[in-house]
Amino acid sequence: MKKAFALLAGCAFGLAASAQSWPTKPVKIVVPAPAGSSLDFIARTLGDKLRDRWKQPVLVDNKAGAGGMLGMSAVAKAPADGYTLGIGFNGPIAFGPHMYKKMAYDPAKDLLPIVLTSSQPNVLAVAASHPAKTLPEFVAWAKKQGNKINYASVGAGSSSHLTMELFKSTAGFEATHVPFAGSPPAGISVASEETQALFTVAPALLPLIQGGRIRLLAVTSLKRTETMKDLPTVAESGYPGFEALAWNGLFTAAGTPPEVVRRINADVNEVMKDKGVREAFAKQGLIIGGGSPDEFKTFIADESLKWGAIIKKVGISIE
Repeated sequence: MKKAFALLAGCAFGLAASAQSWPTKPVKIVVPAPAGSSLDFIARTLGDKLRDRWKQPVLVDNKAGAGGMLGMSAVAKAPADGYTLGIGFNGPIAFGPHMYKKMAYDPAKDLLPIVLTSSQPNVLAVAASHPAKTLPEFVAWAKKQGNKINYASVGAGSSSHLTMELFKSTAGFEATHVPFAGSPPAGISVASEETQALFTVAPALLPLIQGGRIRLLAVTSLKRTETMKDLPTVAESGYPGFEALAWNGLFTAAGTPPEVVRRINADVNEVMKDKGVREAFAKQGLIIGGGSPDEFKTFIADESLKWGAIIKKVGISIE
């Protein structure tokens, strides 16, 4: 018994020691999106501060493709030592298992959540010439159109797409989905009245907003955001509890020592308290994250349950 206890104590000491000495070499953050994207911005902003704390280079590796699954697959298959991290988001983490018939990894089994890095609400945009000036006016208008409305999204199975499907179901109107390859063409389709509405993140629409070509009707956070205090929420506009966020967070390969995961979590939480980091995130319209690995894991499970039901109802299935 004493020998077994000594063995367990030795293992515990070894884990603690590995967390204290980690990292002893460069840490890589895989970004499953192109350079210049919001995920890339988050990785580089946090990486700059983490480099100072860890006294090691923090390298950003952009692996865009397959709706974010290419990058997250690389993280899932990396050595379980905490030296390869990845920024996962809704699509390849919470939506993918419900949409794709086959994935190269299982998010729940092959990846460990470390910390929520940020979230961002979608906004409902219509053309500047649209008769609706408020969300209730838009819903009343939409119901009168029957099934003649086309709505844009930034891609099939995206947060943009699923948010509108949730809102359609909640508000009780019909509309046909028209997917585009990203926010710029989707926004232009609304501005030119090719489509009649779009949910996406606000920064992507800034040129069209500043040019007076589109109008925002509501935001999908539960509370009004600091950067858009005059824009009402969907929840306060007649649909209590409505919330739809685009979110992201750090992950690493399953099997990584718990003490290393806790060390990364603690350091990222400290970095996100930095005034400069918070201001940089706010300028991008990002709501800064934080919290424990367990809290992030629970959040992901709730998101998967919520959006899985919408995906099943709509019948989204991707090969």
